[in-house]
Amino acid sequence: MSVRATVISQFERVAKDQHKALAPLSDDLALLESGLDSLCLAIIVAHLEDTLGVDPFSGAEDAEFPVTLGDFIRFYEDAAR
Repeated sequence: MSVRATVISQFERVAKDQHKALAPLSDDLALLESGLDSLCLAIIVAHLEDTLGVDPFSGAEDAEFPVTLGDFIRFYEDAAR
């Protein structure tokens, strides 16, 4: 499964598990408008670390937090290389 598919799958899974209405997913969707709260995003990050074996947030002291879903996916794609 690609990094993109894994990230999208986690967004959908966490939204379902946390009983959140998830906005239609697209690269330009702002994370703040996704329907998920900060706890949901933290759960996604934890699941992605388990699944992909990377946590791009732990080593990125000067990196900007992703704003859109596309940014978030690229953040993980870059870290997985």
